[in-house]
Amino acid sequence: MLDIKIKSDCCGCSACIQICPKQCISMNEDNEGFLYPEIEKDICINCGLCEKVCPELYPGIMRKPLKVFAIKNKDEVIRKKCSSGGIFTVLAEAVIREGGVVFGAKFNENWEVVHDYTVTKDGLAAFRGSKYVQSRMGDCFSKAKSFLDQGKKVLFSGTPCQIAGLKRFLRKEYNNLLTVDFICHGVPSPKVWRMYLDETVVRQCEKKAFIEEVSFRDKRLGWKKFSVSLLFSTTIGNGAKNSVLVSEPFTENLFMRGFLYDVYLRPSCYQCPAKCLRSGSEVMIGDLWGMNEILPQLDDDKGYSVLMLNNTDKLFPFVLQDVEYSELNYNDVFRYNPSIEISSKPHPNRSYFFEHFDNGQSLYVIINRTLRKGRYMRFVKRLVGKIIHL
Repeated sequence: MLDIKIKSDCCGCSACIQICPKQCISMNEDNEGFLYPEIEKDICINCGLCEKVCPELYPGIMRKPLKVFAIKNKDEVIRKKCSSGGIFTVLAEAVIREGGVVFGAKFNENWEVVHDYTVTKDGLAAFRGSKYVQSRMGDCFSKAKSFLDQGKKVLFSGTPCQIAGLKRFLRKEYNNLLTVDFICHGVPSPKVWRMYLDETVVRQCEKKAFIEEVSFRDKRLGWKKFSVSLLFSTTIGNGAKNSVLVSEPFTENLFMRGFLYDVYLRPSCYQCPAKCLRSGSEVMIGDLWGMNEILPQLDDDKGYSVLMLNNTDKLFPFVLQDVEYSELNYNDVFRYNPSIEISSKPHPNRSYFFEHFDNGQSLYVIINRTLRKGRYMRFVKRLVGKIIHL
């Protein structure tokens, strides 16, 4: 029976809840906004399956990719809509063409991030673009297994820890499964995201507003200087809609600043069990940061992906007609994207943030105080160091 005493020992993949034969495990949100399993001990039969599928208890082996590519989608319209080079869409469409099923993360009607699946090309639109929030998996592992057992081809995309959980859940290899994870910095709290949206609506719109669109990676100012944009709509007197677009460079957007400074990542992200390609994924994708140094002749600031083949190169010929690519050296990619192997470190004021963020104060104020407090403490340490050496 799982007994999680330390929050960092659970990545929230939900493999345990889906494998339980008695359905006596539920995922409940803690005060930080992350989901953790809770077991009804009077129903549990101590079969041990929940432990056997846990990627924290049984992490995969460290690997290096077999091949590494700089790659982009030839379709410039799709590429513009994607966070980097649009390679996920190429892989997903190849599976859809063969009558397969694609799983990915999307926003639901409340702008929470959830996992879902589609069997159509049109359905892939909801999965495009980064979502910097931990997704709710629901019963997607079970649904994927059902499709696989029917002989359907399945592409399952998710964070490395989610893919690790899926692999443990399935308990055997499937030739008709393609798992795709991405270079992951960590997952922010869904509760912080909800509070951010609520406050942003109030700040930007005097009347009751509805969120029409969210983009964490708006490339209107370029790929490297992407913006976070939210499109709101309000209903004016005659019933017509009035739209308001709020867009901020990621360096100025408060939610992104807290995320990138590692203030409210899930505790397990600070010691991720799936770094170094330990998820077992066939493919890892991400932004090709450092492209201006690695391949400056191809850098148009519209977005390029890195694709790492980890287990097989069988899929690659099927997508060649839809992409432009160049083979790369792994060390060049890792130099500009250390998150492939290295976990984020918790912000020194993470505890301060969570002690104050849900007590009625403005989230904007608390994030700013948390980040300013960090700068102040660094200043004090430098000052003390100078005094000591006088």
